[in-house]
This record gives sequence, C-alpha cells and structure tokens, in this order.
Amino acid sequence: MDASWEEFGWERLGHGVGRRRLPGWDATVALVVGADAVLLYDTGSTLREGAEVRAQAQALLGRRVTHIALSHPHFDHVLGTAAFSGAQVYGAVGMRELLRRGADELHTAAVRHGVGEHDAAEAVDALVAPQHEVCGEWTVDLGGGREVLLADVGPAHSGHDLVAVVPGSPAVVLCGDLVEESGEPQAGSDAFPSRWPASLDRLLALGGEDAVYVPGHGAVVDAAFVRDQREQLAVRFGVS
Repeated sequence: MDASWEEFGWERLGHGVGRRRLPGWDATVALVVGADAVLLYDTGSTLREGAEVRAQAQALLGRRVTHIALSHPHFDHVLGTAAFSGAQVYGAVGMRELLRRGADELHTAAVRHGVGEHDAAEAVDALVAPQHEVCGEWTVDLGGGREVLLADVGPAHSGHDLVAVVPGSPAVVLCGDLVEESGEPQAGSDAFPSRWPASLDRLLALGGEDAVYVPGHGAVVDAAFVRDQREQLAVRFGVS
C-alpha cells in the first residue's frame, strides 16, 4: 500500500498515512489506515469531490472509509462528507448544531468562492453533521495498534477546530486551517484571533518537535514553521 500512494496522486506522510491536495483551494484531505478501519480527515468542497476521494481511497486501499474527522466547518473541508455513506463522523464540540443551523451560510460561502450553484445546493442539502463531538480529546482505534488522537484545540481559525495526531516515527499532525503554508492564515468572521496563538501552542505540545505538521492548505511543514506562524499571528492580532 505505501508504495502506491504516489500512483494515485497522493503524498505518503508515514506508514499507512497519506494525503492529497485537492485542486481549486489546495485543501488537504488525508487518510489514516489501520488493520480494521480507515479514517479520512476532511472531505472536500462538493459531493463530486468527495466521491472522487472515496473512489481513490477504495482503489488505493481496497477498503472503504469508515471514520471521518472534520477539521472545521468551512465549505472546502466538509461538503463532500455525504459521499461516504455509513462512515462515523467526528467534529469539535458544537459543530453538529452549527452545521444544522448554518446551511445557508455554507451555501453562500461555497458559491461566493466559485462552487457552482447546483453543486453547492446539492452538497448542502445532503450535508452530514458529526454523530460524535469531541470535547477535549478522543482516541479512535483503527485496529492493529493504529490509533488516532482527535483533539479539540479551538476556537481559533474557526469556532470548532479539530486536529488529528497519528503517533509514529515521526508523528503526523493533521492541522486543518490552524496552519496554512500556501498563503497567509485566513481569519474570517467566525475566527477567534485572540485565542489562535494558544491553539498553536497546544498543537505543538500534542505533536512535539519532531512531528510532521500537515496544513489545511499547502506543503507539509515542521515545528519551527508552526512556531514562526504562531508568532506572526500573535503580532498580527496583538496577543501574546
């Protein structure tokens, strides 16, 4: 399996861990593979994109995605979720209610950023809210000794930021948009700038100095990059 990631346009991050940078917004989706189950981190911006990721995962692994972790409730990270029928979906505490009452906002944001009206409406109509909400930390056992730690480290980039830590040598930390490499971190109307630097401190504590950090957008980075971005955000928003 590990030899096949690149053949499907995915980047291998570690044993049984890989990600793809989706076209359009350069958003990351990542797969973590255990003996019994497969976790997908984020699902893309449309049902079509989600279905493409599903097909690639099936072709690559010969298995279906069983668990989904959503990094935060922005359209380019959640609107493909309904393509994964039967998967157990995890989000930060409060995300379920936000998605249920914020469908119109998601639709508006998707169209404003270039998603077609039909695709946006289709994805929002089928939107799947998390069945499991993470308050603090939650360990997901994928079998064969492979565990993924989900941690609610926000609010920061949004009101509901969930990271995934995959232990290993090195550990892999899936950051969502708490960290961005291909552009300046975006702080929209639902961001909590005063708390963002503290969330990155928590991220670094979870991953450690030697971990591989995977931004929501852009190339893989190291702890030094995350630390530097934390300092830039602190200066930008006038917090310590």
